[in-house]
Amino acid sequence: MMLLTMTAMVTIACSAKESVDEKAILKFVKNQVVKNKDVKVLGITVIERKNVKELPGWEVLLVTLQLEYNNQKLNAPETFFVRDNVITPVLVDLKTGVNYRDEIKPTVPNEVYDANHLLSGNANAKHKILVFSDPLCPFCQEIVPELLAAANANPDLMAVYYYHLPLKQIHPASDVLTRIMEVAQRQGKNDIIAKIYTLQIDPNDTNETKLINTVKDQTGFIVTPAQINSPEIINALTNDEQVASKLMVTGTPTIYIDGKLDKLREGFRDLLPKK
Repeated sequence: MMLLTMTAMVTIACSAKESVDEKAILKFVKNQVVKNKDVKVLGITVIERKNVKELPGWEVLLVTLQLEYNNQKLNAPETFFVRDNVITPVLVDLKTGVNYRDEIKPTVPNEVYDANHLLSGNANAKHKILVFSDPLCPFCQEIVPELLAAANANPDLMAVYYYHLPLKQIHPASDVLTRIMEVAQRQGKNDIIAKIYTLQIDPNDTNETKLINTVKDQTGFIVTPAQINSPEIINALTNDEQVASKLMVTGTPTIYIDGKLDKLREGFRDLLPKK
C-alpha cells in the first residue's frame, strides 16, 4: 500500500546558516509529501542529521513519520535533503545515476552489539554482522541459516547479532515463532533458531497452541504459552522492533557488516577463508 507521494524540490523557511527544524519539515510533509487524504500525519521524529562528503552543502535528514491510516498508527521512514532553503526527498547524481536516498542510512550505534543479541560467533570477532530477520521470509530462509553456520564455523572471524523483525501482516505465524525463538536463545539453545527457519508450516497460522506443538514436533524444543507471553519476552521483541525503526529497517533480511548496509546480503561470503 503506497501512502506517500514524493515531490520535487520545495522551498522552505530556513536561512542558509541554520538547520531546518522539525516544525518546518512537518509542514512540508503535510503539504507536499502525504497526498492520500485518508492518511493523517501525527508527527515527525528526526533520527539523525548527516553531512556526507559526496553531497557538499547538503544536510541529510533521516526521519520517522508518525501516521494514522484506517484508525491504525504507523511509522514510516523517510529521507530528506536540505540545502539553504530548499528541501527534496530525492537527490540523484545525473553522472553516476546514484540515488542518495537509497545510499544513505542511519549510523549503526555500538549498543546494538550486545550480549543478548549475539547469536553466533565471538563478541571479539574481527567482523560484526547485524541481522534483522523473519524466519518465514523466503529470502531469510535462503541466507540466514547459511550465515549462522558460517559464523559458528568461524567464531573469531564473524559475530552475528540477531534482531527479530516479524512481518506479521505477511506472515502472521511469525508473531508466535519469533517469541519462541527468543525463549530458546535466552536458554542458550541457539541451534533452535536455525531449525525454525526450516519448519514446514502455514505462514498464515495464528493458532498459538498449534504453532507451539509444530515447533516441538519438528525441532524437539518444548515451550509453554506462559513463557512466550511473559513480559520479558514481549518487551524484548518490542525492543527489537524499536531498534529496527531507528535504523529505518523495513524489510527482511536486512544485514549490516561492520556498520555498512549489505545490499546484496551475501557479503559475509567474501569474509570467509578462501578454499
